[in-house]
Amino acid sequence: MAVNGNEDLAEPLTREEALRGPGAPVVVFDKVSLSFDDLIVLRNVSFTLIAGHTKIIIGASGAGKSTILKLLLGLIKPDGGVIWVDGQRVDQMAEHDLMAVRANIGMVFQEGALFDSLTVRENVGYKLYEETDLPLDEVSGRVEQVLGFVGLSDYIDRMPSELSGGQRRRVAIARAMAAKPRLLLYDEPTTGLDPITATTVDDEIIKLRDLENVSSILVTHQLRDAFYVATHTAVRDDGRLRFIPATGNKAEEAEFIMLRDGLVVFEGTADELRREPDPYLWTFLGDNHVPVTPVD
Repeated sequence: MAVNGNEDLAEPLTREEALRGPGAPVVVFDKVSLSFDDLIVLRNVSFTLIAGHTKIIIGASGAGKSTILKLLLGLIKPDGGVIWVDGQRVDQMAEHDLMAVRANIGMVFQEGALFDSLTVRENVGYKLYEETDLPLDEVSGRVEQVLGFVGLSDYIDRMPSELSGGQRRRVAIARAMAAKPRLLLYDEPTTGLDPITATTVDDEIIKLRDLENVSSILVTHQLRDAFYVATHTAVRDDGRLRFIPATGNKAEEAEFIMLRDGLVVFEGTADELRREPDPYLWTFLGDNHVPVTPVD
């Protein structure tokens, strides 16, 4: 409708409409707080995860890193603040409704957490077998597809006990991505692995972000892996997959969140973190810190 030759201006979107509409963030934490009795775990934690990007959460043991994943999944409720996941507010959501939200989230647990009595095929397809009505041939095709993605097609009928540590973690990633989730959560995915094996796991995290546009939150205390994921990108060149240093906008698609005493004390890119002047971060980062010469 026009008034005096001018078109009516559209009503501005409410905050809830913006968080549910096209292009909305995948995850939003808004001033989230949590404590257990007298122990304060999180204090007014806020951050936003954009589709196809990665947040890497670091901090000392007990800083609340894994707690953020539990809150996001609705396994525990915050004392205050608001949590949005994929356009749904989950901090007050009932368990029945949370199941629909979790269906679009893949989780990679510490140590992989595979079912020892199931084959690789059965582990990867478990959610599809148990929670969907997909025909068995479609499930089998999807299992083969994701195992091919992580380079383990030849291991499809092996038992977890027949795999190396790195292979088990990659099977866990394949299982998490089998249902085509929009969001993947990684809880210390490289703990206990040697650096070379850990890099094969890091590469899978990068591939899913850059080639499949999967959003991700990575909780880790392994700084080498954290910086590798943050500073590299996966590209296909004449059919060949390569991992190269991220530059330009690509270097901004992975950001660190540093927790200390329940607070976010830093949020930004790898380069910004390396140059952060906070003495505590110097100590925490060690060789990953780049000293900045003060300007006279």
